[in-house]
Amino acid sequence: MTDALLSGLLAGYGIAVPVGAISVLIVTLASRVSLARGLAAALGVATADGLYALLALIGGATLAPLLAPAAGALELAAAAVLVLLAAHGLRATLRTHRADRDPAGPPPPAPASPWRTYASLLGLTLLNPLTVVYFSALVLGGRTGPGSLGPGLVFVLAAFAASASWQALLATGGALLRRLLTGPRGRLLTGLTGNLVVLALALRLALQH
Repeated sequence: MTDALLSGLLAGYGIAVPVGAISVLIVTLASRVSLARGLAAALGVATADGLYALLALIGGATLAPLLAPAAGALELAAAAVLVLLAAHGLRATLRTHRADRDPAGPPPPAPASPWRTYASLLGLTLLNPLTVVYFSALVLGGRTGPGSLGPGLVFVLAAFAASASWQALLATGGALLRRLLTGPRGRLLTGLTGNLVVLALALRLALQH
């Protein structure tokens, strides 16, 4: 059980820690909107990681070869979604900044609910089939005690907990940034920077194919 716990924690942090567009998106949501939105996004990402760890445990040997050919197409789809999210975020940032400068103007757009944010990030993260390939390699490598249900479930829960803790840390960091940059210029800076970075990472992902 201890080996499965440690393996799950290492696997969860291994897939979560590398900074990518999703990480930047979580920080941007927390810094631009609220900690609740950032934590909802973090939980959505961690749920996807946990589901892929479970799929790898149940049928990694079968799923990994089937999903690998679709990796390119799904990555392009993820890049397209990220571009749309970045464009929406930039538009909302500029509208909010105009509202800050002109209180009599149209109100800024209302943010999506935490539930919608959770569902959006869950779906976006599930577009990455390489995650299940990653977990499948660990499961098939014997690091979770394949064939044993107890250690396997401990592995999945530990991977989910590791991913959730890291994503929550990113959201908290974004919320602290929001407290430091409370003025209109600060909100404009964080909104433009975060969404432009997401857009750049999305374009880089698309251009890899």
